[in-house]
Amino acid sequence: MARAVPLAIPMGDPAGIGPEIIAKSWAVRNLHSLPPFALIGDVAAVAQVWTGPIERVESLDAASTVFDRALPVLSVAEGGAVTPGTPDTHGARAALRALEHGIDLTRSGVARGLVTGPVSKAQLYGIGFNQPGQTEFVAERCGIAADAAVMMLAGPSLRVVPITAHVPLAEVSSLLSIELIVAKGRATAMGLMQDFGLVAPRLAFAGFNPHAGESGTIGREEIDLLQPAIAQLRAEGIDATGPFAADTLFHATARTGYDAVLCCYHDQALVPIKTLHFDEGVNITLGLPIVRTSPDHGTAFDIAGQDRAHPGAMIAAIAMAGQAADRRIGI
Repeated sequence: MARAVPLAIPMGDPAGIGPEIIAKSWAVRNLHSLPPFALIGDVAAVAQVWTGPIERVESLDAASTVFDRALPVLSVAEGGAVTPGTPDTHGARAALRALEHGIDLTRSGVARGLVTGPVSKAQLYGIGFNQPGQTEFVAERCGIAADAAVMMLAGPSLRVVPITAHVPLAEVSSLLSIELIVAKGRATAMGLMQDFGLVAPRLAFAGFNPHAGESGTIGREEIDLLQPAIAQLRAEGIDATGPFAADTLFHATARTGYDAVLCCYHDQALVPIKTLHFDEGVNITLGLPIVRTSPDHGTAFDIAGQDRAHPGAMIAAIAMAGQAADRRIGI
């Protein structure tokens, strides 16, 4: 019965590829053994980019009975025309309403997990959205401090965590602290146990500077921040190692030595994961009271409405959300 409770999937920006990749994921649901889910958003936005069966549902409870014959859509964001590839204020508001409703359904237990479609941060900022991204917004709605929520990008052979994310590179050093690094390390270890079933997760830390600072000769962030934080995590019983030179951390042999890498800044984490797993990378938020995943890519407005969007990352995000939900209830 627990597995029959559907996942909630807010569509993301309706002018992007979100509606298309969610629909395409439903089309291959049996091939990938995907759990039941419902798109939260606009029926019309789906219908104009996909010709498969769609069925409007009045509540998420009905989605599981519909799921075998049609893509269930819980409509909460209608009221304006959408042009694929042309983002606008209406689309941003629709994306935010769908996201808010998906969070509410998941927090209340009506949905067993949340899989968020890609949004345009620029469009959201234009309507007053004041969070750096969906990860921070979901954490705030769940009552979790930003430092306690971790954005992990996960693929078949690599998991990475950016300790700082959507900030200018010039500000990263000043934003890093022992407290922040320890908080992210704790949340990562707990999330790997809770959502991935790892009994004793192994964390590796990437250095901030080239060659991990060369013993302080080309930077002291490793000595002043990373080493003390790693020592504190180890004292707490967490298997944390490093800091290591980032240019040696991501080859095949190195990846066998850890379960996740914590990186100092956004691109240090996302370049390797997107290089290795561009079409199957998943953004999963650790440290939340709910399961939340998302495909690790953007809105792709340039190909929206052209039947060119690959659903691989959305399929992976749905599958990972279902697996994490199963682990949380002991299935």
